[in-house]
Amino acid sequence: MRLRIIDAFTDRPFAGNPAAVCLLTSDDWPEEAWMQRVAAELNLSETAFAHPLPDGGEADWALRWFTPTVEANLCGHATLATAHALREDGAIAGDGAVVRFASRGGPLTARVREDGSLTLDFPAAACVEAPAPEGLAEALGAEPAAVLSTGRLAHLVAVLPEETGVRTLAPDLAALERMSRGAGVRAVTAPAAASDPGRGYDFVSRVFAPAAGIPEDPVTGSAHTALAPYWSARLRRGDLTGFQASARGGLVRTALHGDRVHLTGRAVTVVDGTLHATP
Repeated sequence: MRLRIIDAFTDRPFAGNPAAVCLLTSDDWPEEAWMQRVAAELNLSETAFAHPLPDGGEADWALRWFTPTVEANLCGHATLATAHALREDGAIAGDGAVVRFASRGGPLTARVREDGSLTLDFPAAACVEAPAPEGLAEALGAEPAAVLSTGRLAHLVAVLPEETGVRTLAPDLAALERMSRGAGVRAVTAPAAASDPGRGYDFVSRVFAPAAGIPEDPVTGSAHTALAPYWSARLRRGDLTGFQASARGGLVRTALHGDRVHLTGRAVTVVDGTLHATP
């Protein structure tokens, strides 16, 4: 079975967020426990599995994502990586070509852009002010200026006063995992406005999800479904660029379209091989 590792939200290897992609040839899913074991073996933030759907339906491919420990409800970078793999295989080709996915996060699409990048169409997540869970500041290692909930996305957004604070975060991951489980959230996202928008981005963020088996996620497309509407309201612009300031780093271009968010980025394949432990 073919397996690729693709760096997403970057145009160069060893940056952005690596996702494993397994395009299945059958028209149904293998055993769920097997997919989870594959994701645990690869130990990337997400492993994507996709299988083709019959012609004439509302989607072209069914898509699922697994962290090393749990199945995810929504994942941006592994969706981008899957679309990149489909483009490599010729399943989507030409400017404006679209692939439609059926997923736990609802209907999603990926469109090829004229410059070679890919644009994902995801549901927007509304940010609502919320009380800070007990122990958040201590676990994160910083005092948030605001705390926001994101509903079904299940990210807790801890807005920091400045970019430097985001870049220098060194959270207590064990404490953050306990706090996340107690608060019922999948991840803690820490953003701030860019200190110098002339550097090519409007806001920065980092994402920690130890409760989902991901100590720090390098570049999180799904987090930008909440960050895009929040910063667009703050900065009064619909089109923005976010930089996720992890060690690998990556850029996500965002655009609001009603209750949807477009996330644009590039991807590059770094491993193309064979998975011998088939179901």
